[in-house]
Amino acid sequence: MSDAPKVAVIDIGSNSIKALVARRGTNCRRVKPVHEQTIDARISAGINRAEPRLSPEGMAAGLNAIRQLLDTVAPFSPVKIQLVATSAVRDALNRDDFLNLVRNETGHAIRILTGTEEAACIGRGLLADPALAGVSDCYVFDLGGGSLECLRLRNHQLETALSLPLGCVRLTEKFVTDRLAPLASAISGNIKAYVARLLAEADFAFSLPPGATAIGTGGTLYSCRAILAHRAGLEIEQSSPIIAHGMLVELAAELAAMPLDARNSVPGLPPARADVFPAALFTFLGVMESGHIAALHHSKYNLRYGIADELMPA
Repeated sequence: MSDAPKVAVIDIGSNSIKALVARRGTNCRRVKPVHEQTIDARISAGINRAEPRLSPEGMAAGLNAIRQLLDTVAPFSPVKIQLVATSAVRDALNRDDFLNLVRNETGHAIRILTGTEEAACIGRGLLADPALAGVSDCYVFDLGGGSLECLRLRNHQLETALSLPLGCVRLTEKFVTDRLAPLASAISGNIKAYVARLLAEADFAFSLPPGATAIGTGGTLYSCRAILAHRAGLEIEQSSPIIAHGMLVELAAELAAMPLDARNSVPGLPPARADVFPAALFTFLGVMESGHIAALHHSKYNLRYGIADELMPA
């Protein structure tokens, strides 16, 4: 099985750019990761403006990260390589400039996913997570820099998929005026209220039976696990994927009370995420409190795993 064809996905997100090299696992629905890498490259500065545009600096950083990741995946000889982009590129008025830049410099085209496609691919990726094999009904919340994808699955079937403008970079730009200072409690309350309002306006129904599994994906919860694992003296792979509401409340309060320079030194929290991390935590808390969710099950099997599954033969 080690000789099975490999595919590569480069996921151009708002806050980071990630690569996955994968092959088909022994289970025909399984996506087996071979190599993963993340580069923090925030291409989405200014995403909350009325007319969002990718800056020259953001496009240059994005291109540099894509080049590095293409060089990284090349030795694995993938039979297919696909570049996909989400909210930051999707919403930018000058997105064609970035698409043309990347195509001209690398020879690769970028597939821009609609919000619905993004959510559906996240759901598809989660089917590859062996830890969730027994879960048939669940909510899924994938938080990025530009958007929050909200899914509801019943009997393994996607019932609802929404993409909401609730990404952590977007909400930090909207609500946080001084990123160097601690986050005031009034701001954290405003973020949670805004999340609850947009969920209600989008008619996202928390209609699964009480106690249904709620899954969280994206860099925010990965960083939460990394912080908690470090404090417990564990590697992240050894730590529990379950993050209870109370744990998230305590962590959010602790980190929000810190100025940015102190947050930058928290073990497990990438400094490149430290300025938007409080808004991200309160976004998840807004979701959990809207749906009376007691805990989130973190999974790394999100968008790029779904794209890899599309690329591989059944």
